[in-house]
Amino acid sequence: MGLAEKQVVAEVFSRKAGIMCGIKEVVNLLEDKDVEIYALPEGESFEPRETVVRIIGPYEQFGIYETVLLGMMAHSSAWATASRKCREAAGDKVFICFGARHVHPAVAPVMERAAVIGGANNASCILAAKMMGREPSGTIPHAAIIVAGDTVKVAKAYDEIMPPDSPRIILVDTFRDEAQEALAVADALGDKLEGVRLDTPSERGGVTPALIREVRNRLDQKGYSFVKIFVSGGLNPERIQLLSEAGADAFGVGSFISGATPIDMTMDLKMVDGKPIAKRGRIPGIIENPKLIKMK
Repeated sequence: MGLAEKQVVAEVFSRKAGIMCGIKEVVNLLEDKDVEIYALPEGESFEPRETVVRIIGPYEQFGIYETVLLGMMAHSSAWATASRKCREAAGDKVFICFGARHVHPAVAPVMERAAVIGGANNASCILAAKMMGREPSGTIPHAAIIVAGDTVKVAKAYDEIMPPDSPRIILVDTFRDEAQEALAVADALGDKLEGVRLDTPSERGGVTPALIREVRNRLDQKGYSFVKIFVSGGLNPERIQLLSEAGADAFGVGSFISGATPIDMTMDLKMVDGKPIAKRGRIPGIIENPKLIKMK
């Protein structure tokens, strides 16, 4: 119909509250297009039906990408929102995103980057961390201890091999009682031990407040009050808060973040050739939001 070059204003709004993420990808997507983009900065909160993005330009410059850019923001904002809930539960304590194993590897870097935007201290996914100029965070796996047959042997080898600035955080739930294993590792590494990680499986009752209190007290009684307790395995904001109160110092959060339900995003044309317009049920014309900043 020869109308593709019409000048339009499109606005994106969210169906529910959340934390903005994914706009950097949208800007990259439209980098070579003749459009202006205004949006909430990543990490900013938004309310239901709040305008989160405004795109101005000829419709043919961006219309074909509507589905793509909405998907970028819907999923990334959901991951960032879940991460923000974990941050609020953890307070000033460290938590790291361990969600890469729950999603396709093509998605993992985007997901864990969103988690850091939302409040995670770091990502375990190597590419996600590298994209943000960070070194990825993690600990030794159970597999290493199972292959070697002894936690202390692996702890000593890890200490010998890893760079000095790499935290020595050792799993202590593979073969023996967690408190017993924690003390054995502390005796072996001394003040080089940054922390012990509790990842007790659900088949053994999982990590409980009572377990954390016991490990903490036994470490303290032996002079290892500097050793932190790192917890992972099925964590959510409620469990983070509960275990934090019991004495946990840091957390690895996986499926609560990676499994977050996408936040529906909708894009409407609100102006065509400078005139307000909208589909039925929507308000014609621009809906102002002073939080929007120019991204492109």
